[in-house]
Amino acid sequence: MAEKGHLWLGAFIGFLVTLVLSWAFPGLGQLVGGLIGGFVAGLIARGIGRGALAGFLAGIFGGIIFTILAVVGLAVLGGATSGILGGLFGGLTGLAVGVIAIILAIFGAIASTIGGLIGGLLTR
Repeated sequence: MAEKGHLWLGAFIGFLVTLVLSWAFPGLGQLVGGLIGGFVAGLIARGIGRGALAGFLAGIFGGIIFTILAVVGLAVLGGATSGILGGLFGGLTGLAVGVIAIILAIFGAIASTIGGLIGGLLTR
């Protein structure tokens, strides 16, 4: 029986590849980075279903991390400039920005899922 790959390791490395390519080539790099990151995640996860899942997770990690950073960062900024009430409104603003980021990350996750599906297909 063939050895199964590592789903979470594939998702994490795929996320890192997506992050590097998105940073190096803004705009188009996010789509291409999602495909390549998902492909790498699929290769590590091994298998069509596991590859697609690892690619999806790699694609959605960015939106989740950005949301956390936006909520915390804007809450701290609001608290530092306007006190407790500013921190509350800063956190709510960060949450709104984060929700938009997650919605946009879904498009990246679709590209990563396709890449993961292809990568997982090649390991069979």
